[in-house]
Amino acid sequence: MEFLDNLVLPQSAEHIGLLHYILTLVLVLFVPFISVVFGGTFTSVYFLNRYRKTKLPYYRKFSIELVEFLTVKPLVGIILGLIPLLTAIIIVAQLLHTARIQTVSFLVLSFIFVLAALILIYAYRYSMVSIKSNNFDDTKEDNRKSESNSFYLKSNYGKIGLIFLFIGIWFYTAAITSATNFLTWSFPGVITSIAAPEVLLNLLIFIVFALALSNAAFLFVHLYWKRDKEIIDSDYTKFIKDICSKAGLRASIPLPVLIAINLFSFSGKSLSGSVFIYSVVSIILIFLAYHLFYMIANKNEYRFGSIIFFVLIFGWVALIIKDQKAMTNATVSHSLILSTDYDRKLAELKGEGKIAELNGKEIYDVRCASCHKFDQKFVGPAHFDVLPKYEGKKAQLIAFIRNPVKVDPAYPPMPNPGLTPQEVDAVVKYLLDEYHRQK
Repeated sequence: MEFLDNLVLPQSAEHIGLLHYILTLVLVLFVPFISVVFGGTFTSVYFLNRYRKTKLPYYRKFSIELVEFLTVKPLVGIILGLIPLLTAIIIVAQLLHTARIQTVSFLVLSFIFVLAALILIYAYRYSMVSIKSNNFDDTKEDNRKSESNSFYLKSNYGKIGLIFLFIGIWFYTAAITSATNFLTWSFPGVITSIAAPEVLLNLLIFIVFALALSNAAFLFVHLYWKRDKEIIDSDYTKFIKDICSKAGLRASIPLPVLIAINLFSFSGKSLSGSVFIYSVVSIILIFLAYHLFYMIANKNEYRFGSIIFFVLIFGWVALIIKDQKAMTNATVSHSLILSTDYDRKLAELKGEGKIAELNGKEIYDVRCASCHKFDQKFVGPAHFDVLPKYEGKKAQLIAFIRNPVKVDPAYPPMPNPGLTPQEVDAVVKYLLDEYHRQK
């Protein structure tokens, strides 16, 4: 997405950290909402087909109410579905500026398909709600014919919208997967990338979680939100309780295993204690959801309908934060390159560009020579053994010196030398010049 690269502004290290927090917040809005819309539309279309075959009125009522309540209103779809995803595109374009990775392209494709899907799904919602408001009587031939012309034909909006939304979610999961595997991602083609095992695993987690969350959401709406607003049909309530609690329980069962597999699929650079902790928190909340679904299904504990939805929401949020922590870990070196470029440009704007001409040898002798030598191993490895991999990669060497990490187990980890961006630039220039002179 070159046009987005042209709009990107240089970012300091502090701004990059803030962008990661904002990205987490917008995804906390987007992911649960799209999950509920997908799960609700899928279940609505499924029970509409069941109604066609059986003519049981509860199936039609359930199908209509699912899409009516779980998609909320078109304005909410814009606020929670489209605006957060568009914001995520802008933020990721900033965070991965100059990185040759498909994340931003995948997010743009996701936005296009989600936009088309929401238009169709809300058209489906409108047609379903209009059928409800007209109170069709299935026993009358005229009403049956009218219903066939509107109710059945317009339901195709839901099916096509569901397909588009599935594709949009697929591209979204491909984007997140590529970002969290930033250092190891090497799938040049779109088809190869979206069919990667890591992407398919994350897609499966998303779809299964969406089905569990949408069933919990409808239990919350019917057993708690609507409880004091309508005359309660006890038979219909039992019908909803049986379907949603059992479907939610079945959807939740594979999630802990899938999340654990996902956790162990990360590279070492992406993993950290916080990634592990948020994964465990999500699994614990899903196990709690098991218990609540079971209590509703088998013990008729309807009061848990007001809790289970929020338990799964927090479980989803924990997974979102986990992915963002993994992305932050995987892109730390790239972020340092971007922040170093920001410092350089800021120095130029302030007229401080000449500071970069500091004597690199003097800084090296004072801050680096106590641990390093060019031609022999010392506290750290010989420069002649390390510098070849940085030829033509000055920015990566600058990023490493500013934020060193343990690379070779034969040597202790390098402490942060505490140099300013201009001092690091001067030292790197000296190292590379001296390396080329002596080799």
